[in-house]
Amino acid sequence: MALPESLINALTGRNTLARTSHTPGRTQQLNFFRIGERLSLVDMPGYGYAAVEKAKVEAWTRLIHAYLKGRANLARVFMLIDARHGFKSIDTDVLDGLDKAAVSYQVVLTKGDSLKKGEVASRIAGIEAGLAKRPAAYPQVILTSSRDDSGVPDLRAAIARLLAERGA
Repeated sequence: MALPESLINALTGRNTLARTSHTPGRTQQLNFFRIGERLSLVDMPGYGYAAVEKAKVEAWTRLIHAYLKGRANLARVFMLIDARHGFKSIDTDVLDGLDKAAVSYQVVLTKGDSLKKGEVASRIAGIEAGLAKRPAAYPQVILTSSRDDSGVPDLRAAIARLLAERGA
């Protein structure tokens, strides 16, 4: 499961498990976090806001695709989308690749605390409507904020349900 550092820390309740940065693009490799005997989280390089050259983003994309390809033990990819912006074209390209590879994924909106209360429902509804047309998408969107931990219990519950469904 792929999650950013601050969300990994919020999920595990350990503020220093994953190193965080305010600069997008700091994660430049796959970082593995073993959580007990049943769960591994993988922090993958971001692609949307990284202030790096295009060739590096393309290399990250190849790395991610190579990792995801044919990985039978992969339960789900949690696709992180900045709640302030919703889907961007680069996000839909990644979702197209996950659909084509039949890799289950679920959208997690980050920075949910940045949205005005009136924007939350419409943002989630719009994303869920788009996901309804995608074969590998899990239909429920989870809104989170690692700043105030809102939505983190929902994400933990989604992971626990997923593990229970897989008999892990």
